[in-house]
Amino acid sequence: MLLSLRPHPDSPAGAVTAIDVEVTRPAPRMPTLRYLVTGDIGALALPRGRPPERTGELWQHTCFEAFLANPPGYLEFNFSPSAQWAAYRFDSHRAGMREAAITPPRIETIIGFNRFELRAELAMPVLGPMGLSAIIEEKDGTRSYWALAHPPGEPDFHHAACFALDLPEAG
Repeated sequence: MLLSLRPHPDSPAGAVTAIDVEVTRPAPRMPTLRYLVTGDIGALALPRGRPPERTGELWQHTCFEAFLANPPGYLEFNFSPSAQWAAYRFDSHRAGMREAAITPPRIETIIGFNRFELRAELAMPVLGPMGLSAIIEEKDGTRSYWALAHPPGEPDFHHAACFALDLPEAG
């Protein structure tokens, strides 16, 4: 399934012209997410490769995210082009944040002239709606915010309106 992220209405027009996300499930309910960024990739601030490890505050720079409903709360995953990652559990909208005990995701990247790809494999089931999003930072410090859906107001990927994808049962 291929989905298109939309820029937040208040995000500046910049180097990125499109972000698509391909969602597959090589195992039942276990998603692989492939973020495909098109545009002037040379203008983006992409962190250098690092050892894949849990790292905080990745969202302050170019970062790809997935939010998974996991009643009674939800999970947030951050995937950096550096291969660093983060996973958090929340009790409700931005409340009760703590590190989620998960199997580390596998992250791979491919950088081209006008295309960037980040692939993240999650080793956990998706049991409810998902939100997919990206924060793109350019070398000049400009940031744009992309998601499947945006609630009114400031960008807020934690908002229930952003959990816009219901994965069908595997066929």
